[in-house]
Amino acid sequence: MSGDCNVSRHLTVLSKKFPDRVALVQADSLNADAEPDTLTYSELDAMTARLVCEFRKNQVSDGAKVLMMQTPGFHFVASVFALFRIGAVPILIDPGMGLKNMLGCVRKTSPDFLFGRSFAQWLSLLFPGTFRTVRRRFSCDSFLPPGVRHLDAKHGNCDFRSEIKAPEETAAIVFTTGSTGPPKGVRYTHGIYEKQLEVIAEAYGAGPHETDMSAFPLFALFSVLLGMKSVIPDFNPSRPAKADPERVLRIIEKHRVSFSFASPALWRNLAEHCISKNIVLKSLKKALMAGAPVPASLHRDMAKMMPEGAMTIVPYGATECLPIANFTGAEMLAETAHLTENGAGYCVGYPVKAANIALMPPYDYALPEWDEKLAVHQGEIGEIVVSGPLVTPEYYMEPEHNRLSKFKGRDGELWHRIGDIGRFDEKGRLWFLGRKAHRVFTKDGILYPVSCESIFNRDPKVFRTALVGVGARNEQIPILVVEAKKGMMPWSRKEKESFAADLARLGKTRAETSGISHFLFLSPFPVDIRHNAKIFREKLAIWAEKNFSSAIKIQ
Repeated sequence: MSGDCNVSRHLTVLSKKFPDRVALVQADSLNADAEPDTLTYSELDAMTARLVCEFRKNQVSDGAKVLMMQTPGFHFVASVFALFRIGAVPILIDPGMGLKNMLGCVRKTSPDFLFGRSFAQWLSLLFPGTFRTVRRRFSCDSFLPPGVRHLDAKHGNCDFRSEIKAPEETAAIVFTTGSTGPPKGVRYTHGIYEKQLEVIAEAYGAGPHETDMSAFPLFALFSVLLGMKSVIPDFNPSRPAKADPERVLRIIEKHRVSFSFASPALWRNLAEHCISKNIVLKSLKKALMAGAPVPASLHRDMAKMMPEGAMTIVPYGATECLPIANFTGAEMLAETAHLTENGAGYCVGYPVKAANIALMPPYDYALPEWDEKLAVHQGEIGEIVVSGPLVTPEYYMEPEHNRLSKFKGRDGELWHRIGDIGRFDEKGRLWFLGRKAHRVFTKDGILYPVSCESIFNRDPKVFRTALVGVGARNEQIPILVVEAKKGMMPWSRKEKESFAADLARLGKTRAETSGISHFLFLSPFPVDIRHNAKIFREKLAIWAEKNFSSAIKIQ
């Protein structure tokens, strides 16, 4: 990859090619008769140009770090593109991660500027030490505290040629959810964004013929640059599990959404809602979901609410490298679902062309260099590592995490340790067995949570389970924490004992789960803030240790 890689240039090209095509739609699911607020590609390009002018007037220049605390919408999309054009670096923090984590992310990145809603501006004044590096604050909102400059994104113009960017130059700092430790800032380059656009278009058929619902706000940026009309939903993106399924249904039907990436939690609620009302979403052809293992039951339910020939797709990867593999619901149901139910783990599919995936022994220490002799063979279990143009170069200001997660190959290519345990099957498909940090080390051997849990999840009363360990390494007692389906949660001791006995019988059907004899019940499970689907196992492990004395033990 060579030449100018400033990813914002795609917007200028599209605005000239499709000036009158709608790029963004602000959904209003509560007012069915209202005309939606829209921006065409030429209008979005013009808004971006005006924000470039406003930012530059406020001394935002090439390389400046700008903390983005905007809600999803036109200003968010246009302002990110404007910063790319200038060569500035937007800092993107998930607003649902909680105040403590959010303030920690601000301290780590030391932003030069703050662009955000009025609430964020007032918050910054409450914590002056955390925001001490911020030189200027600006917003497109009203009700702003003193000293915050109002940016005019509606008037004026700015003739500014985008900064030319090399592939390795920083485009943005995007924070992880912190589901397995404190959130970390991932340094994205312009070259990586370019490659992601290419992979998304090729792997999912994304392009101008699709209408996207951007349930994950950052995906709106990709959608626009791929020529897709992107509908910004009017629900809280940090709480997808709480999104009203009727509102989601109205958005999809009103705007004829054909393509969407959303949390499994959102799709589950929508599928249940549509099935209960015998509704088929005729426009929805491709539904992507990620963030946690997706059970066969969800693929089956979604097939009932989507038209014939539609696809459910599960991309696999991490904030540090995404996507690196894909799997369709159709292939899962036909070939791997029964294996998953019997403890094989979850198949996450075939590696994308841009990802070189390998397995290595799951060392607990840093690896200075990759050696092919380390590679784990097909069928054997190992730690998943990946190299290629989708791999981000580093965590921002996290030298210890970089030392543990990154290493170089013999020919100089960068490898990233995903932190997951997996294996390859005879077809070259990758299987996910759980996070490396979540393994349970018993006196009889290592248990891999995700593969073990799927055996117990066959019980019709179970919504989901989580296997955690209590005690010292190599002597841990495995405890299965159970969240029952709605209306099936046992509350009395006798009910819990009966439920646990049923689960223990399932466990006895497989050698690896036959020794699991302790059961606890909890509803709801703590989950991640981005997808509301990934179980916070660290929190569950602490809770299980505190409540170990009340666990049901089945001999």
